[in-house]
Amino acid sequence: MRRRHRSAPARRWRILWLVCVGSTAIAADGPQITTLPTVLVSPSSMPGPGIDPNHLPYQVQRVDASALKDSQATNVVGYLSGSLTGVNINDVQGSPFQSDITFHGYRASPTLGAGQGLSVYLDGVRMNEPFGDIVSWDVLPEAAIESLTLMPGANPLFGLNTLGGALVFTTKSGLTSPGFDADVSYGSYARRRVDLSYGVSNAQGWHFFGAGTYFDENGWRKQSAGHLGNVYLKAGRHTEANDWDVSLLAVDSKLVGNGLLPAQRYDGDAGTFANGLYERNRRDIYTAPDVTRNRVDQLSTHFTHRFSDEIALTALAYARRSRRDTVNGDVSDDYEDYVDDCGAGFDASGAPLDDDCGFTRDQGAALADSVFNTTRTRQNGEGAALNLTGNRGAHQWILGATFDRSTVSYSQYDEDALLDEANRVVYPIPGAERTFFSGVSGSTRAWSVFASDTWAVTPTTHITGSARWNAVHQDNTLSTDDGTQPAASHSYTKFDPALGLTQDIGHDITLFANASQSNRTPTVIELGCADPDAPCRLPTGLQADPDLKQVVTRAYEAGARWHGGAGMTLSGEIYRTDNRNDILFLRAPLSQQGYFANVGRTRSEGMDLDLGQHVGRLSWHLGYSLLLATYQSSGSLQAGERTIDLRPGMRIAGLPRHSGKLTVDWQATPAWSIGADMQVYSGTVTSGNEDGRIDDDLALRQDWGTAGYALVDLRTAYQPNDTWEFYLKVSNLFDRRYESYAQIADDDLPDGQLIRPQIAPGDAPTTRFVAPGTPRLFSAGVRLHF
Repeated sequence: MRRRHRSAPARRWRILWLVCVGSTAIAADGPQITTLPTVLVSPSSMPGPGIDPNHLPYQVQRVDASALKDSQATNVVGYLSGSLTGVNINDVQGSPFQSDITFHGYRASPTLGAGQGLSVYLDGVRMNEPFGDIVSWDVLPEAAIESLTLMPGANPLFGLNTLGGALVFTTKSGLTSPGFDADVSYGSYARRRVDLSYGVSNAQGWHFFGAGTYFDENGWRKQSAGHLGNVYLKAGRHTEANDWDVSLLAVDSKLVGNGLLPAQRYDGDAGTFANGLYERNRRDIYTAPDVTRNRVDQLSTHFTHRFSDEIALTALAYARRSRRDTVNGDVSDDYEDYVDDCGAGFDASGAPLDDDCGFTRDQGAALADSVFNTTRTRQNGEGAALNLTGNRGAHQWILGATFDRSTVSYSQYDEDALLDEANRVVYPIPGAERTFFSGVSGSTRAWSVFASDTWAVTPTTHITGSARWNAVHQDNTLSTDDGTQPAASHSYTKFDPALGLTQDIGHDITLFANASQSNRTPTVIELGCADPDAPCRLPTGLQADPDLKQVVTRAYEAGARWHGGAGMTLSGEIYRTDNRNDILFLRAPLSQQGYFANVGRTRSEGMDLDLGQHVGRLSWHLGYSLLLATYQSSGSLQAGERTIDLRPGMRIAGLPRHSGKLTVDWQATPAWSIGADMQVYSGTVTSGNEDGRIDDDLALRQDWGTAGYALVDLRTAYQPNDTWEFYLKVSNLFDRRYESYAQIADDDLPDGQLIRPQIAPGDAPTTRFVAPGTPRLFSAGVRLHF
């Protein structure tokens, strides 16, 4: 029986606080590495003057382009999950550009319908898409990234959806990155990548920067080839009083995410367990195709005017057009009904033995067993923002306003198809008609005003107060195969404050504490499936459009930072975030379908510790994170094929309680460097197994959680001169077999074969589906700079 964690008493927080401060005091006698940058950090999503990170009442993780390059990570997502403390990955889709990133239990995901809790910005432009707040990692122009900053907590200055944190990217320019750079690599499973960039400027302040990325791979799993390409262009001018630039981003990708693979299954009739496709071959797939095609064009412009050395005004405007098309081959609902209702089989004449079966044997044999589920999404978005910053006396302040509007058209279709069981590939039936299933069209308008002030009460004491007022209005029209429903409107407003304190207590030790609030308004897809009297199957149905309450998150953080001698730094932080009116997908009564609803409270609490040092030719960094993510309300939760009876203190699935990351770099010679990375994660709870059960109809209790694991990467680089650099990396050196996520569902293809009641009666077995971890990969490349 699984042991469950209950809400932490107050003494736990006192213990964690003593660990943070006590560790800092102990380390004051030894060496250290800094996890905070020496440069200034912008305290809001808008570009502009920064602030000393030691004056911020929360812990910031900032990374520049050189660190991204030296890590030799596959992409930005790989770097985030492998290097930043508190960040984890759920590789649900299986593509390196379609992963779910979680930070302190909150998600930034490309999956429509997944609850989002992190906001993402590129040069001040919000990258969470209007429809569902999803984040498409393939849209980021990685060759143009100058830095990334991860801000924790419910910081209101970063706007809607900043429940657990904000991820802010800035891009290069001809001023900051002059010259030509090329990075060409090749790796296992024909993984090919090319990054090119060129920057130039002149004495009059004119500057230009261009970058492009091409990525292509066969994929380490079957039927998983994918590719993407993007181009980023920026031009502008810098003068004594003014800065301006215009940038263009164009992206085209075709990614394959073959998703979860069935592992161990349970035969309820025999009372036995059996292995599935995953145990036999982790490179296998369940069904194919599973393709997402993204095309995005974004134009943005920035303008900054400095009235004086202390006061500056920054403005930005953007327009984005995106087109997304998906196709998924699945076992059809009609065939599932056929299996469920005709499990008793047929008599000699072909008539069903069960009255619930709506098919004869001949009709069942002729039934199209599979279906192509396709979606078509078209989004247009525009927005503008103003940011006035000032530094007068003891105050460093910000005043700002934003406006965003978007339109969306989303449609779902299905088409009868057949399954090639040998390869589990769904293929079309000649002449089959694509049928509209459901869709939504609508518009969203969002306004906000915000302000912040960091007040130096004394040279060692800083108080930061922030606030933001958000207003959102949505107009939606839902359509189904039964017709178009009347238009519906929803409006939300919220005032979110924050207050923080930093105190320098001497000996290079700074204490900090912060309290903040932010909110998330329901997305269109959540509003479109929120009526218990008209449930739907997510994400293949939109049935009703009632009101949902917005999610409100309150976050509390406290910790300490120490910058000592011998290049060492140490930081520790404890945090707690509480969600009120969290939105979850619930099962409808007497139905396999469900609906979104507000279900009370959830909580994420824990601790982050960072320790590191740069001394001589050696540098290292160690990060540890404790995360206790729990439900804090009673109710019911639809999780795959199961209904979970929630109770306060029950762990949330898919989030490891413990995670640790160690990075070591050694400059062996002036030209040759060697590095190693280790990631360690504890096990996670499987979705659908939160209560320790695997079937609603059985009293059997079984721990089907994922096991903990450790990964080791090795890398080396040789740079004979300033022009050339050669590098090599081995990921998952010991070829560790692991799973980053799991959920319980019925397996309609046990052992890769369709269930046929007329041959082998029986329902689909309850199965643990897993996200297979990436095996050992090799990559080698060359960089050129001049």
